[in-house]
Amino acid sequence: MAKTALITGITGQDGSYLAELLRTKGYSVHGIVRRASTYNTERIDHLFADDAVTQPILHYGDLSDGSGLRRIIEQVQPDEVYNLGAQSHVRVSFDQAEYTADVTGLGVLRLLEAIRDYSQRIGQPMRFYQASSSEIFGAAKPPQSINTPFHPRSPYAVAKMYAFWQTVNHRESYGMYACNGLLFNHESPRRGETFVTRKITRAVGRIKVGLQKQLLLGNLDAKRDWGHAQDYVEAMYLMLQQDAPGDYVIATGEAYSVREFAERAFALVDLDYRDFVQTDPRFFRPAEVDYLLGDPTETNRLLNWHPKIGFDQLVREMVEADLELARQERTLLDANHLVGLKGIGNE
Repeated sequence: MAKTALITGITGQDGSYLAELLRTKGYSVHGIVRRASTYNTERIDHLFADDAVTQPILHYGDLSDGSGLRRIIEQVQPDEVYNLGAQSHVRVSFDQAEYTADVTGLGVLRLLEAIRDYSQRIGQPMRFYQASSSEIFGAAKPPQSINTPFHPRSPYAVAKMYAFWQTVNHRESYGMYACNGLLFNHESPRRGETFVTRKITRAVGRIKVGLQKQLLLGNLDAKRDWGHAQDYVEAMYLMLQQDAPGDYVIATGEAYSVREFAERAFALVDLDYRDFVQTDPRFFRPAEVDYLLGDPTETNRLLNWHPKIGFDQLVREMVEADLELARQERTLLDANHLVGLKGIGNE
C-alpha cells in the first residue's frame, strides 16, 4: 500500500520540493498550512493541476496549537511526519524571540507528543523528521560535523537546539523513530525574498531591467555552506528510509561568503556588484555567525547521498528565474504607463 506523509511547512521552499519528491515515489501527501488572510500556497499551486488522486491534501494547523496537531495526526494517520515548519528567519528571531521559541522550539515538542500518544494508543509506529539547522553550531570552529559542540548565536538557533535535543530525547526515551537533519544553508528560486541569497538575486534582476538602483545588505564577509533545496529534501527522505534512526549533517562541504554570492550573481548579468551593493547596519545581527561549513562525510557514507547541484549552478538558476520575474514586472509597469498616457491624451 502507498505510504502517507504529513508535512508541516508544506507551503515553504523545502516543503514544496519535498511534496514533489514524495509524490514521485507514490506517497499520499498531506500538508499543514497556517490560516492567513491572503493566499500563501503559490509554491505548491502547480501540484493541484495534476491528477486529483495525487494532489496534496491540506489541513489548517499551527505548531503553536497542540490540540490542532493531535487532531490532524488522528485524521491523517501518517507513516512519516516531516516537520519543516518554523519561524525560520534568523535576524527576525532577535525581534520575536518568544514567538520563535514557542513555534520553532516548543512546536516540535507538541508534535512529538501528538505522534507518541497516537502511536502508543493504536500501536502504529510513525517515522519523524525534524528540520534542524546549521545555525545551532553558531560560533563553533569549522568544519562542523555531527560531533561538533553546539554554540548557538540567535534565538532561532537556541530554539532549534532545543528541538534537536527534544527529538533525541523522544527517540531514546520512547523508542521513537525520530531523526534530526542538521541542514546547512540551502537555496533555490523558491527561497523567500527576505533571505539574503534571494534578496540578492531579486535585486540583480530588478537592477538589470531598471526597477531598482541599489541593494542594501548586512555582513558581506559571513561565509556559508550553500546547497540546493531540491538536493536537500532528498536527504530528508533518505533519513526516514534507514533501518534505524539517527542524526545527520546535510551540507556540500564548500563555503562562500555573501560577497562572493553577490559578485557571481551580478556578474551573470554583466554588472559589478560594487556599483550597487551597500552595507546597512540594520541588517547585522546582534551576535554574528561568521563561518558555517558542514562536514557531510558521515552522511554521504550512511545515506549514499551527494548533492547534485553545485554553487555556480545554484546562483545561475536563481538569477535566471529572478531576471525573468523582473522582466515580467517591467513589462507590466510599461504597459500600465502606456495605458496612463493614452488616458491622459483622451481626456
